[in-house]
Parts: sequence; structure tokens; C-alpha cells
Amino acid sequence: QLQLVESGGGLVQPGGSLRLSCVGSGATLDRYGIGWFRQAPGKEREAVSCISSTGAGTKYADSVKGRFTISRDNAKNTVFLQINNVKSDDTGVYYCAASPRIVVMTEGCRTNMDFWGKGTLVTVSS
Repeated sequence: QLQLVESGGGLVQPGGSLRLSCVGSGATLDRYGIGWFRQAPGKEREAVSCISSTGAGTKYADSVKGRFTISRDNAKNTVFLQINNVKSDDTGVYYCAASPRIVVMTEGCRTNMDFWGKGTLVTVSS
């Protein structure tokens, strides 16, 4: 059974940067597409980015394009989300999720993922 653990969240000032990590255990991540999702206070969870199992395909929500970069290191069983120029709207709990099915789709990232981490909190505040 694949398990996912996120890390790297914390308090960051507007305009700052941070890198989130998602480490898999119990299975090799190279069989799974990975998505990053976030849930802001009082809002529904939304997909912010996703990456195919090989890393060849990526997709970003319009609100994060140019500021977020998703990448993966299958040798380390880890997927990263680099967040630059953070904004107050980036505040929320960030979750990584995995699926053996296609996650990078024309219309956006798959949302009905099969495995979820417990999340890491990102707070943007001055």
C-alpha cells in the first residue's frame, strides 16, 4: 500500500519561496502520476499541479502558472513542488496524491486520486 508524506510547509512572507516534498513509501512512485492539491481556509480543495509517472507531462492551475514548478526524482521516491513569489492566496494545506491512472489530462489534473497524504500547512503572512 502506497503511503505519502508531505513536508516543507511553514510560515513564509509574501514574495518568498519554499519547496514542498512528497515522499512515497510502500511502493515505488515511478508507477504513479502525482498531483499537488491545496485547500484554503473555508474553500474547497483544488488541484494546483500534477506530473506524469515519468515526469514528461506536467500541468498547472492558471493561478499558479509561472510561480509553481512540479518535479520528481523517482530514484528518491519523491515529488517536489517549488513555490516562488508566494502570495497570500497560496495559504492553505497542501496535499500530494497519487494514482496509477493518467493524471495529466487535457482538461486539467485528475482529482479522483487513489492515495493521499495528510498534508502540510503553508501560511503566507508578513
